[in-house]
Amino acid sequence: MVISINLGKKLIFLVMIVSVVALSITGFLSFNYADQILKQRAGDQLLGESSVRGDSLRVLFESRIDQNNILASDPMIQLLVSQMNQSSENEFQELKENNRRDFLIQIQAFQKLIGFSIGFEDVKIIGANGKVFFSLGANSDEDFTNDPFFQRGQKESFIEFEPAESGKKMIVVSPIVASDSKKGDEPIGVIISRMRTASIDNVLISRSGLGETGEVYIVNDKFMMLSESRFFENAVFEQKVDTLPVQKCFNEGEEYIGFYKDYRGIPIFGSSYCADDLGITLLAEIDESEVEKPIIILQERILETGIVITIIMGIVAFGISKSLSRPLTKLKNAANKISSGDFDVRTEINTGDEIGELSHAFDSMAEKLQDSIIEIKRKEKVIKQLEGDMLLKFSQHEQNDCVGVIDMSDSTRISSKLSDQDVTKLYEIFLNFMAKIIREYNGEVVKNIGDALMFRFPNVNIADQKVLKNIFECCLSMIESHEKLQEKLKAENMPQIDYKISLTYGSVKVAESTTSNISDIFGPTVNRCFKINSLCPKNSIVIGENMNNISKSFSEYSFDELVVAELKQKYDYRVYEVKRKLG
Repeated sequence: MVISINLGKKLIFLVMIVSVVALSITGFLSFNYADQILKQRAGDQLLGESSVRGDSLRVLFESRIDQNNILASDPMIQLLVSQMNQSSENEFQELKENNRRDFLIQIQAFQKLIGFSIGFEDVKIIGANGKVFFSLGANSDEDFTNDPFFQRGQKESFIEFEPAESGKKMIVVSPIVASDSKKGDEPIGVIISRMRTASIDNVLISRSGLGETGEVYIVNDKFMMLSESRFFENAVFEQKVDTLPVQKCFNEGEEYIGFYKDYRGIPIFGSSYCADDLGITLLAEIDESEVEKPIIILQERILETGIVITIIMGIVAFGISKSLSRPLTKLKNAANKISSGDFDVRTEINTGDEIGELSHAFDSMAEKLQDSIIEIKRKEKVIKQLEGDMLLKFSQHEQNDCVGVIDMSDSTRISSKLSDQDVTKLYEIFLNFMAKIIREYNGEVVKNIGDALMFRFPNVNIADQKVLKNIFECCLSMIESHEKLQEKLKAENMPQIDYKISLTYGSVKVAESTTSNISDIFGPTVNRCFKINSLCPKNSIVIGENMNNISKSFSEYSFDELVVAELKQKYDYRVYEVKRKLG
């Protein structure tokens, strides 16, 4: 009997020892496992925050640079800057005032194209000599020759920030190159745009999922904070941040995640997003004490539970440890999915304790991140759709133009003997040479089509003999410049070429572009001009019947009809060759 009691006591004691040991081991392992999971989860969370927000900032910065480059590549801006670069000191002020309206029109068209939501506040267009050609604010005579933004802007496009009363302003700088520039050519000017930073602050200001001490902020390559601090007021351009992740980014070009001391000297757990090519690094940080708090709470709960269930079988302890580790494993798996870009994951853990609160915070963070990504993609889609849909708008009026086409003869044969690079160079010399003559006679170059150039004289008054004569003189000048063109081609080791010019008069329709001040034209008058060009002899001019009817009274030109039976029979249309009378 006594033996049975002792044996029972020993068995109970042994069971209790086994249970305590098993529970202690299980509790210890569960705590360590939970500690790793929570730290990994915090790391994954911060990594997700820094990656998503960093990518958002990069897209935002690059879009601002692209938008500024659109303005810098505007043909009218390029033309106006080229003209003002060539002006003398005496002409500069007058030309600056005269061109202000044209600059303003292009800036307003640019704002309308990209939308007013980017916070565009000011733009300065500066010539190659450092003089301000245009300012969206008051006219400025400031010399930018030694300005660091101007000097760097002559080499590349970039983004910088400068202090302002409201915190900071974004500075977007782009070089202006000539429309016919080649790789390696010096820019003809620089555009410096100032924009508000609300869109950047919106990316950083949300602290959802970052607890009571978490914050996200950016630092420039001078180790100065560029966004507001959660702990200090007026931190922009005032608070120095010389921490380990910032050093890693700007000295080694690497990102960092882990524990370190922040700009306050307080231990934190953080993750960085290095964008040293843009001159910034983004940091997502939470105080180490807040990261460790759930682990400490969990440790206390495990210890308390261990004391209560010491008398319970080891299987119960095992079951409890499993019940504790299961939601943590689910949180870990969910965090891994978030870090890989799957924002649809939800933990939906409703345990009623700190783990449940952590799960709720995690699900809330994932939902808001998903909404942010969807909103960004929606806005990008709208912008791309607008850029694609608003390229052209067709005017509802017709006008009477003189339409001309100059086309290179035998270009297929000539180009077959040249390299692609030489063909491009040949076309460039020919088309630019003729375009210059057209502009000298106040004509308008519409577009080039391979080796051909279409031009026009808009809204021609057929009763004005002076206007009609100017058009004929323009075409004859192109024909009579044949030898000068040959000399220019010879100097560039290019083959000799011939060309044909056709001219028609009649009604055209206009297609106006929202991204350029050059309008396209179309209609039967344009089609007829291309058709009769093929009938033109080399280095000659042919005109259509309508053009001949309004200009045959000129005594200084001869108009000889070309016998083209097919054109007469099929279209009832006549073609005439124009020559200057000798003597």
